[in-house]
Amino acid sequence: MKWTLVLGLWVVLIGGCSRPLKDEVGTVQVVVEGGGRFPSSLAGRWQASQHGWEFQFEPDGRISSAVISLGRVRVVPGQTTTMPTRSGNDAVFTPGLWTVHYAPATQELTVKITMDHVRVEMAGNILEGSSMDTFVGPISPMDGQWQSQWTTFTQYVARTPDNPSFDMSTNPTYGETKPLTFTRASDRKP
Repeated sequence: MKWTLVLGLWVVLIGGCSRPLKDEVGTVQVVVEGGGRFPSSLAGRWQASQHGWEFQFEPDGRISSAVISLGRVRVVPGQTTTMPTRSGNDAVFTPGLWTVHYAPATQELTVKITMDHVRVEMAGNILEGSSMDTFVGPISPMDGQWQSQWTTFTQYVARTPDNPSFDMSTNPTYGETKPLTFTRASDRKP
């Protein structure tokens, strides 16, 4: 299982054997093995069964928005999202490069979501850092199911009035992995 994840990450990082497609501002990279096109049948909104994740895929494979698990916040590639917290402070989410990799031969989809900066301030407590989340697994447009392995790599530091710096990062080599099933939503709009 870990080898599948490592291979999927490796392919995403080096770009495989095909040319990548980037959106207008270079914030989402789409790679299809063999140089083909992303299947437009995968376009639409895909929601995770747990943890709040959601992706809106465009017909060319770009992700136009994602709901991330931390705060269940909708983030748009290339745009910083600032939201008020319940305590009247702000939460700031700045995305980095996002990557979509599709292997037609195996129908395996790999998505990498990088958040370059996250800062959430609530009632005198602050969580700040960055993260990279990868989702790897077979996707079936006919069944509307994507069986992925979600691995999260976080570099978070929490600050509280009692503790000025508490490391909440995952293991930098292995991260934290768990299965996560996505289902295509009935509507195509977020």
